[in-house]
Amino acid sequence: MNLSNTQLFYGLKEDEITSLLDCLNAEKRSYKKGEVILSEGSTTENSGIVLSGMVMISCCDIWGNTSILGNAAPGSIFAEVYACIPGQPLLVTVSAAEDTSILFMNVGRILTTCSNACPFHARLAQNLLTVCAHKNLQLSQRIQHTSSKSVRGRLMSYFSECAKHFGSNSFLVPYNRQQLADYLNVDRSAMCNELSKMQKDGMIEYTRNHILLKD
Repeated sequence: MNLSNTQLFYGLKEDEITSLLDCLNAEKRSYKKGEVILSEGSTTENSGIVLSGMVMISCCDIWGNTSILGNAAPGSIFAEVYACIPGQPLLVTVSAAEDTSILFMNVGRILTTCSNACPFHARLAQNLLTVCAHKNLQLSQRIQHTSSKSVRGRLMSYFSECAKHFGSNSFLVPYNRQQLADYLNVDRSAMCNELSKMQKDGMIEYTRNHILLKD
């Protein structure tokens, strides 16, 4: 993972990033598929950048019903909001969707003046604000996808966003069937039935996670 290609370190040179990682007490950790990285109710001063693999961000109600709020692929950052609010318990659980490597960094050190007076520290803080703004947009998109009363409406809203994002009517969905159902807040069986109907109606073609939107 080239950190200079990530949103958080955008515009920074490799030697500047190396210096910043020392300032941020950066530490790399590895997790097996299904392992919990951050649990609901815990607190953290660190945010994480996914170096490899993928993490799922979910929440669970008192009856055990799980909702997928999003995912973080390589290069993406997570838990930055909670790390910016010391002592704030997490309302979500972050877990490894596959074998995953994470680079953890102390966000508090981004928000305070570096003792070494790094001239590129301000750029890092600006990038962090941009990351938070993008996350806010993603949550707004999920609200939009789940606003439809029908399963088909929710699927088409999500697929439309994916097509725009990839610039193609053919794309890969980053969720398995259960995760997609949780993300859209629908029953998995009902969603799978609707996908079959949509394919029969000539609206889509799909093979596992590959979706093709038809004219």
